[in-house]
Amino acid sequence: MAPSIWQILIIVIAVLLLFGAGRLPRVMGDLAKGIRSFKEGLKEEDEAKKGTKEIDNKKED
Repeated sequence: MAPSIWQILIIVIAVLLLFGAGRLPRVMGDLAKGIRSFKEGLKEEDEAKKGTKEIDNKKED
């Protein structure tokens, strides 16, 4: 069930009232930085696992 336009509008108004129009861009920027950092962490973890698998494969040979 997708949210209707009225529900989205109410959420936007509530966010604007809580954070204010001036502070909202800073909050969104911080959120974007957090998401970027999380993705980089996942990427580094995947690369570390690949490196570990390659080392394990060389040991078996």
